[in-house]
Amino acid sequence: MERKINKREKECEEKHSNSEGSEQDKDYKTSLITLNVGGYLYITQKQTLTKYPDSFLEGIINGKIMCPFDADGHYFIDRDGLLFRHILNFLRNGELLLPEGFRENQLLAQEADFFQLKVLSDAVKSRWEKEQLASRETTFLEITDSHDRSQGLRIFCNAPDFIAKIKSRIVLVSKSRLDGFPEEFSVSSNIIQFKYFIKSENGTRLVLKEDNTFVCTLETLKFEAIMMALKCGFRLLTSLDCSKGSIVHSDALHFIK
Repeated sequence: MERKINKREKECEEKHSNSEGSEQDKDYKTSLITLNVGGYLYITQKQTLTKYPDSFLEGIINGKIMCPFDADGHYFIDRDGLLFRHILNFLRNGELLLPEGFRENQLLAQEADFFQLKVLSDAVKSRWEKEQLASRETTFLEITDSHDRSQGLRIFCNAPDFIAKIKSRIVLVSKSRLDGFPEEFSVSSNIIQFKYFIKSENGTRLVLKEDNTFVCTLETLKFEAIMMALKCGFRLLTSLDCSKGSIVHSDALHFIK
């Protein structure tokens, strides 16, 4: 008799447990929301969309704002589906995180205004203003020869991408192996201080990538920097001490763009 009771109690417990599990599954499923934004489907949690009170999305989810549905029963919002990715990431992360090279600040600011996310709108506009200010700044390039073997050639440029291009052209050759950019050089985001051009004729030496018959002497490095500057749209502003007959032998070269 006792065994039957225990068995019955166990069955009741299992049913109760299964009932609780199904309720939890049901609650979890109802917390997932699918949005159709301009033809792009996004699935996220209800708590993400309602993170900012009085926003457009919070109003839709909580029934404050009427929103049409598509043929599959998903909320349909007639906005830029691609840009909504950044709106949703902002709701998830609480900060503006955009991919490198993003150039649609004005459009994203408009989307943020539509979705009534003032914090995001202010962040986008601030980023946009900083980019516009930076674009108005003159880009300088300075190439200086100190005539000191311990210092070599100094290249300063307030455009880090130009420094990156110089670095990509120079490799270290050690026993016929390309080792990449020499760590022994003094490098920051906008300055390269080239040193020790040729350690020994038969040992480690610097070469120009894809042109490894050219050993990087002082003049070779300077010539390479000059040619890359001209290709990148810089123009020579001043050339100090041109009396030596060649621009490569000048003490300092100043470029602007």
